[in-house]
Amino acid sequence: MVDATHISFIADDRSYFSLIKKEIHRMAADGGIAAARIHELDLIVAEMTSNLFKYSDDGELLIGVFANGGNPYVELISIDNGPGMINPARMMQDGVSTSNTLGHGLGSMRRLSDTFELYSQIGWGTIVLSRVYSDAQKKMKKDLVFRPIVVSKPGEKTSGDGFVYKKTDKYLKIMLADGLGHGPEANFAVNEAAKAFKVFPDYSPIDTIRFIHNSIKKTRGAVVNITAYDLQRKLWTSAGVGNIAARFYGPVNLKNHMSYNGIVGHNIPNTMNDQEYRTEDYNHVMLCSDGIKTRIDMARYPMMYRYDLTILAAAIYKDHARRNDDMSVLIAKV
Repeated sequence: MVDATHISFIADDRSYFSLIKKEIHRMAADGGIAAARIHELDLIVAEMTSNLFKYSDDGELLIGVFANGGNPYVELISIDNGPGMINPARMMQDGVSTSNTLGHGLGSMRRLSDTFELYSQIGWGTIVLSRVYSDAQKKMKKDLVFRPIVVSKPGEKTSGDGFVYKKTDKYLKIMLADGLGHGPEANFAVNEAAKAFKVFPDYSPIDTIRFIHNSIKKTRGAVVNITAYDLQRKLWTSAGVGNIAARFYGPVNLKNHMSYNGIVGHNIPNTMNDQEYRTEDYNHVMLCSDGIKTRIDMARYPMMYRYDLTILAAAIYKDHARRNDDMSVLIAKV
């Protein structure tokens, strides 16, 4: 079932922290994480919530569990709008603290995590990323990496936004869809779109959208972007209907992709064409639903190219999430 990739926990009340840890423990166990790794995960969560309580008034944890082809992992993202850090690298050293504690928190999180990154700016806040794999020895390096953050509208138990992908030996194809409105009916529309997306055999995003359009006419409909990457030609191909924002960018170039007007499942243009982008010019693609404000200034995130894509996705979520709708950010990189 296609749904939110991450669950949001507001971490501003210390009495709530034990419940957060129990829920994350349950999510990890249900996701197939090895018991020994779950105990390490508990320690990471305890340190994360403790730091949010000490240094921020509006801390948030995003937790996602990913199947990852049989080697599941848990992704924890800590977000705050606190004072930030002058020297994040120094703060991760054992014995360094600004609150008269032992100063082992960030160092222990880094040691227990299979992936650990921290991004901070003075006056802006801090994002901490931790990933814990069920089997750390099976981590694989990929030529094309994509990182999604999909979060339900606050108060909803299911997401009207959905992300799905399909990989063959020739291409990778990604879809970000937003069912009209939010809640169960919007989620149903997105899942019907995902079923059609998975069974359609061809590469073309436009042809895929047309197939999905005919498959979800009995739902409330959705806005959709489909972006494919040709592994042999080293080429992006993209098409969208409705207000899913797509941006292609590289070290120098930036291009905002224009979507067609319409609603998939209700009305789409008769004439549409795939748009192609060379990876020599654009090695990243970013997709955002309308739960994310579109005026994104990448200059606000200096040195971000050094970090995991999830850090950038979390920074955009932090600064641009509307909080009154389902929210999605997806970033892919060759």
